[in-house]
Amino acid sequence: MENIRREFPLLDTCVYLNTASSGLLSKSLVDWRHKHDQAFFEKGSGMKVKAIMDLIPETRNTVAQFFNCRMTNVALTPNFSLGMNLLLDGLNKKHKVLLLENDYPSVNWLFEQREFAVDYVKIDEHLEEEIYKKVKSGKVSILALSVVQWLNGIQIDLDFLKDLKKEFPNLYIIADGTQFLGTKDFDFDTSAIDVLGTSTYKWLLSGYGNGFFLFKDRAKELFSVKSVGFNSVNGDMSKKEKIEFVKHLEPGHLDTFNFGSLKFSLNSLTSIGIKKIEEQNRRLRKKAMQELNDLGLLKAFILQRKSHGNILNIPGGEKCFQELANNNIICSQRGGGIRLSLHFYNNENDIDAVINVLKTRG
Repeated sequence: MENIRREFPLLDTCVYLNTASSGLLSKSLVDWRHKHDQAFFEKGSGMKVKAIMDLIPETRNTVAQFFNCRMTNVALTPNFSLGMNLLLDGLNKKHKVLLLENDYPSVNWLFEQREFAVDYVKIDEHLEEEIYKKVKSGKVSILALSVVQWLNGIQIDLDFLKDLKKEFPNLYIIADGTQFLGTKDFDFDTSAIDVLGTSTYKWLLSGYGNGFFLFKDRAKELFSVKSVGFNSVNGDMSKKEKIEFVKHLEPGHLDTFNFGSLKFSLNSLTSIGIKKIEEQNRRLRKKAMQELNDLGLLKAFILQRKSHGNILNIPGGEKCFQELANNNIICSQRGGGIRLSLHFYNNENDIDAVINVLKTRG
C-alpha cells in the first residue's frame, strides 16, 4: 500500500483523515482528466460525440461489473441527492417509510418534505433489533437508510437485512451507499437492497459530478418516474414512448469528463483489488478503534457491533479540532464531535499522529 500512497501527493504534506468529506484524486486520474480535456480542446464536438457514444456505456458496464448488477439496471446520475429526488417524485404516497434518526439529510429530508408517513429508529446498539420490531408491526413498506452513517460510521448489518428480507419479502429497502461503497467488497445482486444510490467523490475517489443508482428488477415497479429529456432516448426521437426505466434518471447529457473519471477510478480500484482494500481498511480501523478506546473516546457499543464503517467520531470541541489542524491533521467537525475517516491510502503512522495529539491536548 505504501507504493499506492505515491499516487496521492497530498499525503506527503498532511495526515488526511477526511475521505468521508471528500476522497482524494490520484495522479493517474488527474493525468487522464487532463488528456480528456486537452482532446476536447483540440477536437471539439467530434471528440465529445465519440466519447458520449463510447465512454458512457463503458462506464455503465464498469459499474455493473464492479458491483455485480445488471447493466440495464444501472442509472448514472450527477450525485445521490438528485437521483433520489427524481425517484421519490415517482413514489406513491401510500407507502409507510421507516427512517433512522439523524441519518443523512438527503435520505430523511426527501421523504419528510414530501409528507410521506414516516417512523424512526434510534441509531444505537439496538439498531437492528428496533428495525425488526418496526417492520414486524406490519406498518412499514419501505426501509430507507444509509449503509454507513455519515456522523459516526455505524454500519447496518447487511446479513441482518438479508434475514429481514427473507421474513418480510414484500419490504422494499432503499439505501444510500455514499459512505460505504469503495471501502469493502460488495455484491449488489446477492444483497437484500432493492435500490442503492451513491455519490462517488468520497470512497470511490472519482471526483465530483458523478454517481449512480443500482436497481433490482422488482424495485422498478415501485416508482412511476416522470422525468424525461433528449438523453432519455439517446437522441432517438422514435423511442419517446419506450423509455427504459433507468433513462428516466438520465434526462440530460452526461459529462464524459466526470463519468470517465468514475470509470477510471473503478478500474484503478480493481487493479489494486477491492478485497485488498477492504483488508487494509479493516487493519486501520481496528488499530484506530483500539487506540481511541484506550483513551476513552469511543462509546462501548461501537466496539461490540459486528461491523463498522471507516468513520469514527470522538468527543472534542473547537480547541481540540484546532490542535489537530495545527498538526496538519485534516478531519471534520460533525455531530457535535470530531469525525475521523480512514481509507486504504492511510497508514498506521497517520493513526499514531492523531493519537499523539489527543494524548497531549490540554
